[in-house]
Amino acid sequence: MDLEDAGSSMRYLIRDRDGKFPALFDAVLADAGIQVVLTGVRIPRMNAIMERWIRSCRRELLDRTLIWNQRHLLHALREYEHFYNTHRPHQGITNTRPLHPLPQPTTDQAAITRLDIRRRQRLSGILNEYHHPA
Repeated sequence: MDLEDAGSSMRYLIRDRDGKFPALFDAVLADAGIQVVLTGVRIPRMNAIMERWIRSCRRELLDRTLIWNQRHLLHALREYEHFYNTHRPHQGITNTRPLHPLPQPTTDQAAITRLDIRRRQRLSGILNEYHHPA
């Protein structure tokens, strides 16, 4: 496939350091104006981590959103990145487990109605953050 026939130009190619890519491979891409960026040294799980992030982003955001243009896409991805890295429901502080066991669930209806839990919507309600008020 000719890259010019694709209708868009590519500036970067991210690849691992596998020996199956000879120096000629990089030379052909450099001749086409594409900069080859190598992944980190001794990071075998980098590909799996990125695949997990992309799968989560697609399932939690992109499959539920109609993207209008590139500006809207970049805004949505920035919001999701912030949500993913700071307030995912499954994450604790610095990704550590609680020091104390979780309290027993309450069944007292009066105590449940006194709970004050706030919801902050992001991206028009696609992403939601729940927290106790300060």
